[in-house]
Amino acid sequence: MPVIQLRQALREAMSEEMDRDENVFLMGEEVAQYNGAYKVSEGMLEKYGPRRIIDTPISEAGFSGLGVGAACMGLRPIIEFMSWSFTWVCMDQIVNNAANVRYMSGGQYKVPIVFRGGNGIAHQLAATHSHRMESVYARIPGLIVVAPSTPAEAKGLLKSSIRCDDPVIFLENEKMLNEMGEVPDPKDGDFTLPLGIANVERPGKDVTIVSYGRALARVVRPAVEHLANDHGIDAEVIDLRTLRPLDTTTVINSVKKTNRCVIVDEDWGYCGMGSGILFKLQKPLFDYLDAPIEYVHSDEIPVPYNHYLEEAMLPSVDRIVASVKEACYR
Repeated sequence: MPVIQLRQALREAMSEEMDRDENVFLMGEEVAQYNGAYKVSEGMLEKYGPRRIIDTPISEAGFSGLGVGAACMGLRPIIEFMSWSFTWVCMDQIVNNAANVRYMSGGQYKVPIVFRGGNGIAHQLAATHSHRMESVYARIPGLIVVAPSTPAEAKGLLKSSIRCDDPVIFLENEKMLNEMGEVPDPKDGDFTLPLGIANVERPGKDVTIVSYGRALARVVRPAVEHLANDHGIDAEVIDLRTLRPLDTTTVINSVKKTNRCVIVDEDWGYCGMGSGILFKLQKPLFDYLDAPIEYVHSDEIPVPYNHYLEEAMLPSVDRIVASVKEACYR
């Protein structure tokens, strides 16, 4: 399989779907003439033209609303945000309109739209550009929320998201765009991954670690290797992939085997994504847990601009190792 960057995997997914379906188009700030703020859409204007790769003014509320209307009329828009932090200004379009139109119309209108872009803490973007928006949108019925952790997941999940008849919140991360990974070659067939299904990335017997997105890529994978090599702890890793709907069945079956669970994300802890996951697990797992569920998250502060303070507030390998050892009574 070819090894490509995550940004290229996203571009391949969008291009393949635009080739497959003429109703798919991309819209957002600088996606066309500038080739994308992060070069995800590089070359797509030249290939598909200005009717399908559309630059917009700096108005998230405006072009998000336009996209919802286009989706209701049968098109399949992909709306790119430079940052999910900017969607605080278009929550009415996403939460009140995109999420509710299909239900409130009695199914007369579908809303096949994908909202995608950079989510979470990147590099010294400070408090107003570093929000982790997964817990904001994952609590809204009518939305599907996706968070890939590899280039292959980015491609397979984005293709499925574009084909979905419901609105999808697709959470990338700016600092993951350069990450490399194997992705199935388009010549080998149509590669998609199902929405709403978690992946048992690494089988294990001592503890289940549940994570997604950048936290999984940045600290969970190295922490798991450290636990195995230095502490003799065999961790099972669950990559959630989709945060709504949450695949609780896969996680519950894993914890029934290991009897211990640690959740890791980059959200704040209070009312964070991990708190919502923990709520879904604690009752069905009550009789199977040998220790309380641990939750490793970012510190409860606005994200600092200073690089070292920014790094210090995030989950770390050491914090994950300590939480796993606590759950395993080591």
